[in-house]
Amino acid sequence: MNVTFEGQKLMSSDETVAADVTTATETPPAAVTDWSFGGLWPFEPRWFQTSDGRMHYVDEGPRDGRPVVLVHGNPTWGFLYRNFIGPLTQGGYRAIAPDHLGFGRSDKPADPELYRIPRHVARLDALLESLDLRDAVIVVQDWGGPIGLSWAVAHPERVSGLFILNTFDGPAQSLPVPLRLFRMPGVGEMLVQGFDMFVRGFLFRDGVVHRERLTTDVRRAYLAPHPTWSSRTGELVFPREIPDPASATGPVAELLTQLERGVEQHFRSKPAQIMWPMRDPGFTPAVLAKWRKTLPNAPVTQLDDASHYIQEDAHERVVPQLLSFLAGTN
Repeated sequence: MNVTFEGQKLMSSDETVAADVTTATETPPAAVTDWSFGGLWPFEPRWFQTSDGRMHYVDEGPRDGRPVVLVHGNPTWGFLYRNFIGPLTQGGYRAIAPDHLGFGRSDKPADPELYRIPRHVARLDALLESLDLRDAVIVVQDWGGPIGLSWAVAHPERVSGLFILNTFDGPAQSLPVPLRLFRMPGVGEMLVQGFDMFVRGFLFRDGVVHRERLTTDVRRAYLAPHPTWSSRTGELVFPREIPDPASATGPVAELLTQLERGVEQHFRSKPAQIMWPMRDPGFTPAVLAKWRKTLPNAPVTQLDDASHYIQEDAHERVVPQLLSFLAGTN
């Protein structure tokens, strides 16, 4: 894999506004000038340069605080964890929320090959390694699981605990009808890149039970990063990376299989906790049952009135448990 990394650079908001939403083949709409979305995201942007493009992340709280890495999935960005960062930093922890390439404020190249799971893994590994984290806890959800846990398994000496939200455990994964449509050539391009259906049709509908929480500013925050066809390329690649349930072979299936073994090997003896939204149409109770076997000592909380985006549906229940987990594992 030919990916090179050139370190990190912190820039002010004014320096980066014009470059924040980019596409390779289209003239983008007017650049977003208020990335705080009415004060919901008041955090200073930081940047990590790779040969694939520039990655955005936030790094809040005391430098000597215990690191908590918050890893998002599709089609979200660090904003998904906006209600986590304040309580974490107020508790003395260091909160780090990266945006995968193609998401949030990170660059959005048009080449689909840049969004394959191994490349996401390599870029996040390089970003987190540049921060030289120790005694970290990683919080993962959706594709943030394979990407973030790959870093944890590769560097178990840096990670002292896992806080698992709904995510993959092994290569076997059900495919709801929308995901099947997104995987179909031509149909997926029209639905995801043309009509923005991953955001408008899933995140804003079946992905959240308590939709009244998706205020105008919240919706703006999820729409702003992907204003054009090509800027949604990363959204389209993710569902096409899910291993075929009929065969579960290929590089991503192999990665997920190895990851499952790595979590068992390195983290069964370390603190872990699981919180699961029981109305997630993708990560069903069957996937939770697998996690119970992978991490048999991890306490599990089931949230009956939460869907896929548990951070939107139940942050007021997840964050206190995360803080208790951190306090109990110092």
